[in-house]
Amino acid sequence: MDTEGFIALLNEDLESEYRSIVQYVQHTATIKGAEYLSIIEELRQHLGQELDHASTLAGQIDFLGGVPSVRVPEVPVATDGADALRLDLELEQEQLRRYRERVEQAQELGLSDVAEALRPLLQQTQDHVMDLQTALGK
Repeated sequence: MDTEGFIALLNEDLESEYRSIVQYVQHTATIKGAEYLSIIEELRQHLGQELDHASTLAGQIDFLGGVPSVRVPEVPVATDGADALRLDLELEQEQLRRYRERVEQAQELGLSDVAEALRPLLQQTQDHVMDLQTALGK
């Protein structure tokens, strides 16, 4: 892995964050029902954190000499509460896996500053996974 390859992976992570933002916007607007009231507020908090994650990733990509992506992957539509939460959980689990890899890769490349910048994303994503698992009764 070289820095160029690492930047490409960070751009994929950035694109995934864009998907999260769009997905959470849709889900917070369309999920209905008393059973989802508390999780909707959690999703709104997640939404703000996803925007912070995207900003952090874009800053790190620029710092490494890359150009932050503006591509938004296709976002699946889900208006049923449980289906929407399952989609959110799947995406967060994938992001968690990717952030664990990215922190390790940054360390291997001698980019300890980048690894430190990514650690809060890793922790918040772990929190998102736990929130969604709790909401889904897992």
